[in-house]
Amino acid sequence: MDTWNILEYAAWALSIFFGAMMLIDVAKIDSSYDNDLLTSSREGEIEAAQERHQL
Repeated sequence: MDTWNILEYAAWALSIFFGAMMLIDVAKIDSSYDNDLLTSSREGEIEAAQERHQL
């Protein structure tokens, strides 16, 4: 196996890893926030919602 094949496999492995991390992040965000809040265009609304939920 030459260097280019190793680099190709490393690139595929990194793309799979980053894709999995994005899917995990989507699941976390989707379960943490309401869809109306995420699709709003009001600036700072997410930060304001986080401040209201502090103990």
